[in-house]
Amino acid sequence: MENLQLEETTGVNSQAVDNLRVGDSVTDQKNQSKETDLVTDQKKQSKEAEGQIIGHDGPEFDDIPDAEDVRSKRNDRDLQSRTQLENLETKSETEIITDRQEESGDKTSAVGDLEFRNQETNLDGDSGRSGLTKEVDDRESMQMFDKSDEIPSEDPNLEPVFDGTEVPGMEANRSMSGRRLDADQDSPGVVEKAVALKNFVKEKSAVAVSTMMRRLSGKRDEVTVDNVDDEGKEVSDIGKVGENKMVSEKFDWNPLNYIKKSSDAGAENKTEQIDSIVMKGRIILYTKLGCQESNEIRLFLRLKRLRYVEINIDVFPSRKKELERISGSTSVPKVFFNEILIGGSSELKTLDESGKLDEKVDFLITEAPLFEAPSPPLSGEDDVPSSGLPDEMAIIVRKMKESIAVKDRLHKVRRFSNCFLGSEAIDFLSEDQYLERPEAVEFARKLAEKHFFRHVTDENLFEDGNHLYRFLDDDPIVVSQCHNISRGISTLKPKPLAEIASRLRFLSRAIFEAYAYEDGRRVDYTSIHGSEEFARYLRIVEELQRVEISDSSREEKLAFFINLYNMMAIHAILVLGHPDGAMERRKLFGEFKYVIGGSTYSLSAIQNGILRENQRPPYNLKKPFGAKDKRSTVALPYPEPLIHFALVYGTRSGPALRYYTPGKIDEELLDAARNFLRNGGIVIDSSAKAVNASKILKWYSIDFGKNEVEVIKHVSNYLDPADSEVLLDLLAASELKVTYQPYDWGLNC
Repeated sequence: MENLQLEETTGVNSQAVDNLRVGDSVTDQKNQSKETDLVTDQKKQSKEAEGQIIGHDGPEFDDIPDAEDVRSKRNDRDLQSRTQLENLETKSETEIITDRQEESGDKTSAVGDLEFRNQETNLDGDSGRSGLTKEVDDRESMQMFDKSDEIPSEDPNLEPVFDGTEVPGMEANRSMSGRRLDADQDSPGVVEKAVALKNFVKEKSAVAVSTMMRRLSGKRDEVTVDNVDDEGKEVSDIGKVGENKMVSEKFDWNPLNYIKKSSDAGAENKTEQIDSIVMKGRIILYTKLGCQESNEIRLFLRLKRLRYVEINIDVFPSRKKELERISGSTSVPKVFFNEILIGGSSELKTLDESGKLDEKVDFLITEAPLFEAPSPPLSGEDDVPSSGLPDEMAIIVRKMKESIAVKDRLHKVRRFSNCFLGSEAIDFLSEDQYLERPEAVEFARKLAEKHFFRHVTDENLFEDGNHLYRFLDDDPIVVSQCHNISRGISTLKPKPLAEIASRLRFLSRAIFEAYAYEDGRRVDYTSIHGSEEFARYLRIVEELQRVEISDSSREEKLAFFINLYNMMAIHAILVLGHPDGAMERRKLFGEFKYVIGGSTYSLSAIQNGILRENQRPPYNLKKPFGAKDKRSTVALPYPEPLIHFALVYGTRSGPALRYYTPGKIDEELLDAARNFLRNGGIVIDSSAKAVNASKILKWYSIDFGKNEVEVIKHVSNYLDPADSEVLLDLLAASELKVTYQPYDWGLNC
């Protein structure tokens, strides 16, 4: 009986294969699908196939040969079908899956044509699938699912970032040079959009391919080639110096990375950064904030290639007593060569003019400092301790995290790591805090409002049931891309934003004065990396994790985010190195993040999302924040055009570094705009009736005006009165030709 059923089944399926090849009818499609499921359920398949052939009364039935011809063809293919069946039965499950994938790929075009011709009669195409086929398909989908990465609510791959790549045919910011003022700026044609999108994809693909080819060809940073351990894994120089000390991967940094990546830097920059005189001794410079003579000594020592350690008595007030003890007064600046007091700026110049400075330097080269010599600042010295009132909510959350199950879970066909169920949290709170279930839900919502945890897809604040939530320090983006959060939940109450911003502003001023050149256009990154001021900055930004920021005023947000952006850019360069291409710049601006008020912010998100009122970056098609993004509530009420003269990307064509205060933010931004535009940002050639402008005015033109004419009129307000008059006269006569300066992405060191 089994043999008879097998013969009938194989015959039906052999006929189905023939009919598929000629493409006759919808019955052939059904029989072909039965052939694929032969090995799964032979008896059920045979009955279904017979029933479909006998009972078929469709319009194609008359074209099928009579029963005798069908039986003849069945007998002719019996032996071949049995051989195929034996081969199928001996294959493993993996081989069956592979064969089906190959078979489906070979038959895609034929089946597609049949489906197109027989759409109305193919509604039950999946009804003949057997249980094993579905099981195998489920296993395939699960294998693919397991290999796929989780897509977090704030996906770094979806964040729009401007990497310096200009896309031909695509507008930077919905405005274009030469457009009429009354043109519809927000409604470009379909053709224009299509061309822009095509060029955008083409340009980005070319950048990605070139970067990958460069890396595959071995043109990578020398550090990544040299730093390899015995097992072939990359290791950092910091790890070697620290004698196998465990260092977080995102903080493994080589101080020379940015110099090697900036191989095209000028010779004078290389001399200042690399060729400092190697000394056994130590130079200590005592300074204070706002001291012009201290700036003169810094410049003098840099020109002499003498590396020094600075002790700012405003940052380290306890050193005033030390200075008075070893020098007899607290006046600054004072320079020490080891334990020997040299004096101030005038004493240094006198030594240099007399030729005795070289003798002092030779002494430093050969002699190490004695115990009596002033020492560099110690870790945590005079820092405001991370103390405060205990946060009862934080203590409860820490206990809850230790008590409930935090693990990977499924939610809407996606896998989310390190999550917990809302019902489990309510179970814990009800028992631990002696609350009824509705009261526990309200308490959990208060915890969510304080940024201890959030829904994995931000669907709700908190609800009881099978909803998935994740603690802030377990978020995959926070763990992998955020550089201001340590593992664990702090049990101290968050400090007010005004207090944190004040400390950040004070420290930014000290760092900029000490380690940026006087004009603010160049930065000593190596000295910043090794300074106690920068270590203190890292401790300050850790306090931003649960800070409340939405209630701050425009002036407070503006000053805070500009200061934070400039320090964050320095931090990113020290961690990632200087980017040498578009792909590296995308990582710097889009993937280096801080946690601020429970949400993650990249440099691009701060610039375009917060300071530009959620405007899309140049040559991008989407805005940083979506309609339901909580970060949009922090954005400023309108774009601030002058921020482009205050934000420093770490490039040579950018503006100067300086700090900003809430009380004088508008005056300081106005001064920054004047400083940038009057010192090369706008160059007017009246004889040629032309103006050469910074690329910043092209990239962010929409922040200054609807078209090029309005942009030029806007920036003329910040030029010298004489230059502004010449520029406006050329505009009035319609004789002005505007060109843009090449942007130098080299490191500002």
